[in-house]
Amino acid sequence: MEKKNPKLGGKLLVLALIVLAVCSYFLIPSVRNTLNNIFNMFASGDFTVVKEFVNSYGPYAMVVSFLLMILQSVLAPLPAFLLTFANANLFGWWQGAILSWSSAMAGAALCFWIAKILGRDVVEKITSKAGLKQFDLFFERYGKQSILICRLLPFMSFDIVSYAAGLTSMKFWPFFLATGLGQLPATLVYSYVGGMLTGGAKLFVTALLILFALSVLVVLIRQIYTAKHKATSTLRP
Repeated sequence: MEKKNPKLGGKLLVLALIVLAVCSYFLIPSVRNTLNNIFNMFASGDFTVVKEFVNSYGPYAMVVSFLLMILQSVLAPLPAFLLTFANANLFGWWQGAILSWSSAMAGAALCFWIAKILGRDVVEKITSKAGLKQFDLFFERYGKQSILICRLLPFMSFDIVSYAAGLTSMKFWPFFLATGLGQLPATLVYSYVGGMLTGGAKLFVTALLILFALSVLVVLIRQIYTAKHKATSTLRP
């Protein structure tokens, strides 16, 4: 009697859910309109728009926020910090932090398992081939500490890191624990700042975050380029 391949069963299930989601988007107008509104909301770059959307669901606002965080995790790279700011403004900074952290953890776990089950070809279509290659180099350089380092750096794409980790031989629990520990400081800071953001302060802090992210990104790219150049030099006769 042949044994069933659990990975094949999981792959078929995930693919079936993806097909169902795509069909729902194109065949059900209400689903399509809601998702388009969500995409436009994130594209606005304004946390007040996100806040108003979440708040419109009244007693279900926390549930909607939780699901939105998971959605933006799967559909990288939607800006999660807008939702973190909105949660802090709506629910208070510490309650917003708990909500943002726990929902981000759920999203990270889902991305990790999608990558494990579906493999690189599918993940490249969901995210970006170039982005995954950058994280391949990062993982190769920093080894087991890669996830913790990535989570501590605010400019690193939270979602692509989760997908990239799922494509490695890394086990789930080390990934999950490193994600939880590394994500906590940024979540606390964003939530504390988000609880105070209004008007000009919002624009000022957003500009500072972008400037910081670009600065660290330049440093990281330089380090990766230097490491790659050294590796190439050592291979030459």
